[in-house]
Amino acid sequence: MKITAYLSIGSTYTFLTALRLRDVIDREGITVEFRPFSVRAIMREMNNIPFPPEKEAKVRYMWRDIERRAAGYGLPSPKVPAPYPLQDFDRANHVGIIAEQQGWYIDYFEATYRAWFLDGLEAGSDANIHQVCQGLGRSFDDVTAAALTPEAEAGYRANTEAAKAAGVFGAPSFVVGDELFWGDDRLEDAIAFSRR
Repeated sequence: MKITAYLSIGSTYTFLTALRLRDVIDREGITVEFRPFSVRAIMREMNNIPFPPEKEAKVRYMWRDIERRAAGYGLPSPKVPAPYPLQDFDRANHVGIIAEQQGWYIDYFEATYRAWFLDGLEAGSDANIHQVCQGLGRSFDDVTAAALTPEAEAGYRANTEAAKAAGVFGAPSFVVGDELFWGDDRLEDAIAFSRR
């Protein structure tokens, strides 16, 4: 059974998924449909701010937890705190829509998180997108122009509506049939469920 991954660049814990998803797909031989969406829009509707700046202890915990989990997976150690929240959240995900439509989403997904969490280049910024496009052999001008089109916005909205319809309230989320699995630490659970 197919797994639909609702992924939103801007989610901090999604760093863990971004750097390991390709290996998991290859190792497990699974089929994943990528659906870039706006977790921010959904969270605003729910009046949910996961890590507000005024809650310093919670924010410190988040960064340390990401460091620990990255080490546990054998991933590169992130440079935390990374720039957060993103200033160009929607732009980062509009580029994701273009990458998904053109068949290179997983490359973009991983590269933009690497640039953000390892190099300190905020996702959605010119610096991040320039570095990612250069590394992937893509034209910055073409990609950023395509990300501004009504078609990119329509795809983004459609994915966000599909996420809402599936009950998604956070990212990353993985949907198998009617079952929702939220969080990087539920990826393997989603895979196991898809094989039942």
